[in-house]
Amino acid sequence: MACDIRPASETDADAISDVIISALRQTNSSDYPAHIIDRVVENFCPAAVRELLGRRIVFVAVDGGRIVGTASLDGAVVRTVFVAPTAQGRGIGAGLMAAVERAAAAGGIAALTVPSSITARGFYEKLGFDELGDRFHGDERTIIMRRSLKT
Repeated sequence: MACDIRPASETDADAISDVIISALRQTNSSDYPAHIIDRVVENFCPAAVRELLGRRIVFVAVDGGRIVGTASLDGAVVRTVFVAPTAQGRGIGAGLMAAVERAAAAGGIAALTVPSSITARGFYEKLGFDELGDRFHGDERTIIMRRSLKT
């Protein structure tokens, strides 16, 4: 991975939104129908991302001055882990998860849970997360996964 990972700031909201939306439309669309992707995309406009920045610990991956990935921690729950489609497969997601895990451990969190998309299940499995079961939001399936943190 040849990029820097740092805490996100409010000025990153537009770029974070772009990364999330492009990943949803280009990567996740192979596992979810268009109406579900459209519904999820509505939650990640720049204004919504700015609101999330105030409630979560958010990280960004920066490559050549451009934000190419993001991940966040909401208590003991991993949220919004996305890498731009053009930057996937380079270890950026794993680097973001390492930052999330360090923040969780520093906060005394012993285990992380993630509501994974179908698309990201294999990614989380490679990081040692175990599948606990499915959750449905209407017709949108997420896979609840968990991993204990090493202390």
